[in-house]
Amino acid sequence: MVDSKLVFARRLWLDGLSELWRRGDGKHEAGAFLLGQDVDGVRTVSRWIFYDELQSDAYSTGVCILEADAFDRLWHICRTNQLNVVGDAHTHPGSARQSQSDRANPMVALAGHIALIVPDFARGPHWRHRLGIYRYEGSHQWTDFSGWRARKVLSTGTLR
Repeated sequence: MVDSKLVFARRLWLDGLSELWRRGDGKHEAGAFLLGQDVDGVRTVSRWIFYDELQSDAYSTGVCILEADAFDRLWHICRTNQLNVVGDAHTHPGSARQSQSDRANPMVALAGHIALIVPDFARGPHWRHRLGIYRYEGSHQWTDFSGWRARKVLSTGTLR
């Protein structure tokens, strides 16, 4: 049973994915934290904060890497804007399968955190059933909501 849902307004969703593609230049991973509010398990996204906004060299190795200072900046943005991190998204070449590194190093290691993996460096079209959608359960355990189960977790066209 799914006890949380990630909801985007359509334009915010599409703009964020386009920005992931642009920031990765179609050649390397790019990522973002998804900020918004969590009300009774409905996580409404209102803002993307891209990793390279927090740390200019976040993509310099070809994969997304953030140091502690980037998280200090993130928490400051959250406090200042009264927002929470409601998820994260990053791109992969090819498929949206979770790598061993992704499993071992969640961007936010709190149970219930939702991580999205966008295939093909976010080159469209962007179908929910092609995304990797994973909920962190704690202790490096994840629940996979990828494929057609994505509809239960991710809404990209309404704020309901």
